[in-house]
Amino acid sequence: MEQWSFPPKFDAAYAPPPGSRYWFPQRETMPAADRDKAILARLKEVTRYAWDRSPMYRRKWEEAGFHPDQLKSLEDFESRVPVLTKQDLRASQAKSPPFGEYLCVPESEIFHLHGTSGTTGRPTAFAIGRDDWDSIANAHARILWGMGLRPGDTIFIAAIFSLYMGSWGSLSGAERLHARAFPFGAGAAGMTARAAMWLDLVKPRGLYATPSFALHLAEVAKQEGYDPRRFGLEVMFFSGEPGASVPAVRDRIAELYGAHVIDCGSMAEVTPFMNISGTAETDGMLLWQDIVYTEVCDPRTFRRVPYGERGTPVYTHLERTSQPMIRLLSGDLTLWEDGPNPCGRTYPRLPQGVFGRIDDMFTIRGENVYPSEVEAVIAKLESYGGEHRIVISRDGAMDELLVRVEADADCVARGAAAQDALRDAAAKALSKMLGLRARVEVVPANTFPRTDFKARRVIDDREVFREMNARLDDRKA
Repeated sequence: MEQWSFPPKFDAAYAPPPGSRYWFPQRETMPAADRDKAILARLKEVTRYAWDRSPMYRRKWEEAGFHPDQLKSLEDFESRVPVLTKQDLRASQAKSPPFGEYLCVPESEIFHLHGTSGTTGRPTAFAIGRDDWDSIANAHARILWGMGLRPGDTIFIAAIFSLYMGSWGSLSGAERLHARAFPFGAGAAGMTARAAMWLDLVKPRGLYATPSFALHLAEVAKQEGYDPRRFGLEVMFFSGEPGASVPAVRDRIAELYGAHVIDCGSMAEVTPFMNISGTAETDGMLLWQDIVYTEVCDPRTFRRVPYGERGTPVYTHLERTSQPMIRLLSGDLTLWEDGPNPCGRTYPRLPQGVFGRIDDMFTIRGENVYPSEVEAVIAKLESYGGEHRIVISRDGAMDELLVRVEADADCVARGAAAQDALRDAAAKALSKMLGLRARVEVVPANTFPRTDFKARRVIDDREVFREMNARLDDRKA
């Protein structure tokens, strides 16, 4: 296969022919069974590499009775190698700060430092070696090529440049693609309006952000007198939160900008995080298995589920050497399929993307509900004003689901009858989708703050519940 070795070495001058659909035609279109054989051989190398260099992996695998010499099949890998959790990583870094006992290169080779925010406990440090940074850039350039972006295109990166890996990973891929990278960033006061000004000025072909920011940006652009469809964007790719694979959200962004919307992104720890990504021709997200080997597993047994079923992704690096993740448990939920893809790539596919984190799921009267499912319903409503909040609580013995939905300016102007119609339509659609009753409150547009990053739309608060019910009861009186 093209440039397939471990540790990986990539030709920095390589580029496919301009008319090629594929960066690496053989790797991307080969029969899945042949790719699986190559992945098995690579897994033997990766596990041996980690066994020799990482006390954490060696100790964990010895406790599980696993040795790299035991790998004879992908089924052996699945059944013998224990999953790795984020708690394992935090514990390893607490024992051997700051990078943990799974740093497999000398500290002198570390090129980039990133990490989690640490707002809910000890932060996790990401140490990325110089060679790994080159591998990440090559992988992301390859995937950007699959999205239809090309050398010389301007790619506008509208995401926070700090600890967040999404912005930096997108920048590395754009640079390796030999595109014109515009690392604009996000987050500072007034920056969204300036983003609209620059987008109108430079007319980039591609844009990277979170779906929430793209929706917020369109609102601000219109307030500033710009038409987002005149920015010239053709390819918009997103990560950081569910949305770009939710049809209503995807279609809304596409309509606002007149661009093709592509979902991508797994976990910061797994960077190259674009290892799951759609392409110019294929919606949902492909599992680029020869970059990061991904299993979709039962969240209890950690064994692969059949195609067509739901499970949690488990990731294994095939091209990382500094802090390799080997069977890292994501905690997300998705559904995978195997079958022909419109783009011709022979990878498995997540047709609905990643639904969200399993621990983001909440249960209302025995029904499991994901925030992305609520968003998929609300975003389709004709008079939806752009934001909503999900309020979950308990009144006496019963769980309750209440959804606060913004109405757009036109709905508000048409008065109470239009707002009542929006409320009833939302309640009916939610009941049909979720299989349970939800109470709905309609509020004016711009009631909820917009975000430059990931939206937080779920509130679990009994006092909010009581106040909202009082308002609803007053409305009916």
